[in-house]
Amino acid sequence: AAVDIQPACLGLYCGRTVLSVNGSVETYGDCGVCPRGQRTDDNKICRECLGSPDRYDWLYLGFMAMLPLVLHWFFIEWYSGKKSSSALLQHLTALLECSVAALVTLLLSDPVGSLHIRSCRVKKLSDWYTMLYNPSPDYITTVHCTHEAVYPLYTIVFIYYAFCLVLMMLLRPLLVKKVACGLGRSDRFKSIYAALYFFPILTVLQAVGGGLLYYAFPYIILVLSLVTLAVYMSASEVEFFKDLLVRKKRLVVLFSHWLLHAYGIISISKLDKLEQDLPLLALVPAPALFYLMTAKYTEPSRILSEGGNGH
Repeated sequence: AAVDIQPACLGLYCGRTVLSVNGSVETYGDCGVCPRGQRTDDNKICRECLGSPDRYDWLYLGFMAMLPLVLHWFFIEWYSGKKSSSALLQHLTALLECSVAALVTLLLSDPVGSLHIRSCRVKKLSDWYTMLYNPSPDYITTVHCTHEAVYPLYTIVFIYYAFCLVLMMLLRPLLVKKVACGLGRSDRFKSIYAALYFFPILTVLQAVGGGLLYYAFPYIILVLSLVTLAVYMSASEVEFFKDLLVRKKRLVVLFSHWLLHAYGIISISKLDKLEQDLPLLALVPAPALFYLMTAKYTEPSRILSEGGNGH
């Protein structure tokens, strides 16, 4: 009997699409790129992604969703300062924009109309950069097999950022124009202008470093939250617990950092073993408590005065 021997499918991510299925017999196409929503199996056959994101995938998507919101809040606070009482309303509007954008993005993802999404499982770092693994069998012709092997973790972030930007342009200018009366004309829209800068930066960051962020984001959260908390407490001259209780705004900032700490710890541990991982959350207040207890001993003026007395 004649056996149809097909040439080997080269490349790490090249595969054959299933053209037809007749019982248990499948007919395959030529070796090439897999359609969107599919990736190759161990036999170089393009199979549809039927899985669901695991806990770590959702934590990664949550991190990418938080980035524009945190940046919105930072620049709103930075440019509002003490001159405007509208900062809280702008904070709530930014939260509304990002929440609606995330909801719409999930509803438009496959399956459409559901908050659940189907996805391919991330196996290794190279899954994020399939464009770097297009084979050249004769070293002249390149077989282009670039596709989203981590569907939809790569493109769903771009869709979310697009909706965030559109909603911000629709809602924020009208709000700021009406409520930000305490600011000058030039300062009134600076938080919006800042967003027009950081959204392209976030887009490039996801396009170039999406895979690296996927594996490193828990540690990025911990480091950045620790550094920003120390900088904020130092700049605000928070020395004692009573300073936090007097000003509620400082208390809100502290709890926000604690939430970020907890998010980073949960992302690292993945809460696979609850009896071992949950006690780690008790470490969340430790950096802030350490700073508050030691701030009075490291005050620059006190160190200089004691140094002068010693001489």
